[in-house]
Amino acid sequence: MTSVRYTKDHEYVRVEGDVAVVGISDYAQQQLGDVVFVELPEIGKIVTKGGEAAVVESVKAASEVYAPLSGEVVEVNSELEGAPGLVNEAAEGKGWFMKLKLSNPAELDELLNEHAYKDFLDTLA
Repeated sequence: MTSVRYTKDHEYVRVEGDVAVVGISDYAQQQLGDVVFVELPEIGKIVTKGGEAAVVESVKAASEVYAPLSGEVVEVNSELEGAPGLVNEAAEGKGWFMKLKLSNPAELDELLNEHAYKDFLDTLA
């Protein structure tokens, strides 16, 4: 079973082997509204947990996407360049941003599981 973890900044991580698929949560895309542009990192870029990794722009605002974990960007979702609306359609599916080869898998333990993230969202209502 694939486990999904979340940050309080509304990024998600889905670990597949030694690679983590990263994007923004469904809650985040709802708050942003219609996504019109996504700036993805370069393949090979080293990101550190909490550092800026990408930018997402919507009709409402531009927002940084922070790296939920440290690692090397090994793949980006190039489909988003021509179809940024995929983030709205399936934020936690086809709307993923990047894949990271983790440099410190222990950082996963610091992220919220699905239940804890839902509890966190309840505090925002």
